[in-house]
Amino acid sequence: MFKQILTLIRGGAYEAQETFGNRHALPILGQQIRDAARGVEAARKAVAVAIAQNRLEKENAERLSARIADLETRAIAALKRDREDLAAEAAATIARLETELQNAHRVQAEFSGGIDRLRQTVRQSEMRLAALRRGERLAMARDRTQRLTSEVPGRELATLADAEATLARLENRQREAELTAAALTELQDDQDPAALAEKLAAAGCGRPLVTSADEVLERLRSKATSGN
Repeated sequence: MFKQILTLIRGGAYEAQETFGNRHALPILGQQIRDAARGVEAARKAVAVAIAQNRLEKENAERLSARIADLETRAIAALKRDREDLAAEAAATIARLETELQNAHRVQAEFSGGIDRLRQTVRQSEMRLAALRRGERLAMARDRTQRLTSEVPGRELATLADAEATLARLENRQREAELTAAALTELQDDQDPAALAEKLAAAGCGRPLVTSADEVLERLRSKATSGN
């Protein structure tokens, strides 16, 4: 019995953890992406430091090579002047510098190989980070869309479906009011003899009730003719 209780407790804790994770998935994802971005930035700086150190080793190797070449030239000149002592001293220094040059070349080779691997790793990490950021933006857009189209409790917020239904009812009432006003106007016209006479005159039944410009012009011409 006690074992079953422990199993039940672990099961409840797991479900609570899953519920919490699902409910706060977007904030958790955002923080994880920010942490990953800081890690990528730190790796990028580490690669930059390695590149700088590699360039220093390369410059050091170039200086050593230049010193060795200069000492060899001077040692040869000393031998031509029968200065074995100076030539021997130069040879000892050249041997030490050549050892340093070999070490510099070995370190530079190790740096070069490591830098190539680090660059590839950082490049892949940057691509994965960019994909995560695109996915986060898409997830946020989906979440906002789902919030708009889902039922939202409370009086302050309304769903799109509620707003569409309200708009349909409003348009229906407005159309009904327009049709009612038009019907009332028609009923009034039917009861008004003057309105009926205007309607008949407009249809060409009987003398027009409104004098036209042509009629006025014709009357003026008749007056002008009779005056002459």
